[in-house]
Amino acid sequence: MQRFPELMEKYRGWRCAACGEELAPGPVALEYMGNEFVVELPVCKACGQVLVPEELALGKMHEVEQILEDK
Repeated sequence: MQRFPELMEKYRGWRCAACGEELAPGPVALEYMGNEFVVELPVCKACGQVLVPEELALGKMHEVEQILEDK
């Protein structure tokens, strides 16, 4: 499982917009082009909503997309 401790620290204390519960680190399965990746992201333990931080989506996840598309 890929972990991003600096991101988890940045979003500590954030609450779910849907139900108001505090987000906590949790495993999230992401799929792209038939490949599955498990990463640790802020998750609402009550309703399951996941926060994908912009810097992760535009940074590391974008890099992985490019690698997979180039294959």
